[in-house]
Order: sequence, then structure tokens, then C-alpha cells
Amino acid sequence: MIRIVVAESSLRDRDGLVATLRDDPGMAVIGEATRSNEVLPLVRRLRPDILVMGGDLPTAGGFETTKEIMSEQPTPVVIVSDEGDPRQIEQSILALRAGALAVVPRLAGLMPAERESAGRRLISTVRAMAGVKVVRHWLGQGTPPPMRPAAPLVIAKPPARIVAIAASTGGPAALQVLLSSLPANFPAPILVVQHIGKGFVDGLVSWLNTVSSLKVRVATGGEPILPHTVYVAPDDAHLGVIDRGHIGLSRAEPIGGFRPSATYLFEQVARVFGPSATHVILTGMGQDGVAGLRIAVETGGRVIAQDEASSVVFGMPGAAVAAGVADSVLPLSAIGGELVQITQNAREGR
Repeated sequence: MIRIVVAESSLRDRDGLVATLRDDPGMAVIGEATRSNEVLPLVRRLRPDILVMGGDLPTAGGFETTKEIMSEQPTPVVIVSDEGDPRQIEQSILALRAGALAVVPRLAGLMPAERESAGRRLISTVRAMAGVKVVRHWLGQGTPPPMRPAAPLVIAKPPARIVAIAASTGGPAALQVLLSSLPANFPAPILVVQHIGKGFVDGLVSWLNTVSSLKVRVATGGEPILPHTVYVAPDDAHLGVIDRGHIGLSRAEPIGGFRPSATYLFEQVARVFGPSATHVILTGMGQDGVAGLRIAVETGGRVIAQDEASSVVFGMPGAAVAAGVADSVLPLSAIGGELVQITQNAREGR
């Protein structure tokens, strides 16, 4: 039985969350809070498996409350946010930065079909996040772990000219660690698909720009692919490449329920760049990306998967490992070092 504390100021929203969670026979809501100053005492007393919290909780908001929880009583946190409210989006992104594991859309106000889909997503997210072993985040802590050197490459391949990265649950924090470990002169452009709620991409990009020496931007169809730049897929569009010099976006049908899709990104990059592409699959639920990584292997590209110990959820990288398409399985802290190494010849112009 998953034991849950729900923190939400709106009675309507709180009742909706509680009712949805209690519909699952494997979940029990054991406590409710309406204000930020009630959350930590409740979590300390009840020690739930997970905290489901509104991003705009008065008076401190989701960000400060998450910081306090992760410092004083580390507990998996899922943020519930209104995708149409810029302040809630900002608070949600900051909460992810402070240690929250995932953001899901607020149920209230959605059309019936959307509400049903959002409810299923809430249940699946809570089920997956409740088993995550979170670590204490000391207040003021903002320095990522040191970049570990990568092991020497076993397979001789051309230097990487482009890097494609995909992530889902736990991805924002993983991207923070990875991108902040790369130097400003990192030569290969980076394309990123991050599964995240509609409306959150701009906030994610703004945050990543503050932690990375590279330029992080929301991708635009047809724009040039430049070095030292990270291109993040926009809302509801597949990210790929038109050719070796230009970004491609597509409104093609979702793949496996996802748009943007990791599989679309990996396949597009693999078919254009072949052995000079490196593909990185990070923490996340499900199997999105594996089909695209099979194309990457066929075209001679490298595939790096995040290891289980450093993944919030080992679903996506685990599926890649199980499919036999990963050249390297590395802790998050070592992936940056690997990327620096395999782009070295590109940096030197060879």
C-alpha cells in the first residue's frame, strides 16, 4: 500500500486529487495539508511514501516547501500544477530544481477525457515515484557532483558531431547535472527531448540556461544547428534534423503516446549523422527511445544509457540496456566526461 500525503490549498482541487488517488486500491491518502507551514510537520509525523503537492501552495509555494522537505525530511515529491498559469509553471520548475521528482497537470478544470488521461498519469507517476530513494538536499546546496572521468572507449568510431539526449521522469534534474558538467567549448550541438507537461518547456530552458555554460534554447524548425548550443523540443512537436545543418520539427502522430518522442529524435539523428552521432538515454518511465536506438546501432552511432543506480526511474535506459543497444551504461556523473572524450577530435578539427 502506497501511503500518500496530499497538500493543496483549493478544497475542490484537493478533493479531486484525494478521490483520484483513493480510486486505486493500492493507494491510501493518510494526511492532507492546505498551507506550506503544515506540510513538514505532517510529513515528519506520518512519514508517507510520497507527497503530492500543489505548486502554488500558500504561503511559501511549492519551491520553498520542496526545499524544506528535501532538507529536513527527504520524501519523494510530485508537484501538481496548472499548465496555463505562468507562476505555477515557474514554481514547478523551481521545485524540480529543489528535488521534486515530477510535475503532473492539475485535474480540476479539464474536460472529461483530458481529466481521465491526467488521472491515469497521476496514478502511474505516484506509483513509480513512491519507490524512489531520495537523498537529502542541504539548504543552499546547488553544486552538481563532480564530473567523473569516463573509461576509455572500447569501440573505435568517428568523433561525435552531434548529441541526441532523451529523458522523462527525473530528467530535468539529470539534465541539470549533465549540462552543467560540459565545458563552454563543447563542440557538438545537443538536441534534447524531455517529456514534460505542456507549458513547462520555456521554464525548463530558462533554468537550464542558468546552470550550463552552453546556450540552451527551445528549438525552432529550420534554424541552423550550431556548436555550443542545446536545442530542446518545444511543446507537442517531434524534434529532429532536416539535414546536417538544420533543425527539423514535425507534427506527425505521437509515437507510443509521446510527441515529442525520443524514438523520433534518435531515428532522425541516426539517419542523417550515422556513426558521427551519439545518443544518450536518461532516466524515465516506459520504453520511448528504444526503437530509435535500434536505428542508431544499425547506422553505427554510439548509445550511452544512464545506469540504474543514478536513475530516478530505470525504465527508458533499462529498456535500452535490455534490448542490447547500449554501448556504455554509465552513472550520470560520468556521462559528461564520456561526451567530452568522444567529441575531442571534433573540437580539434580532425
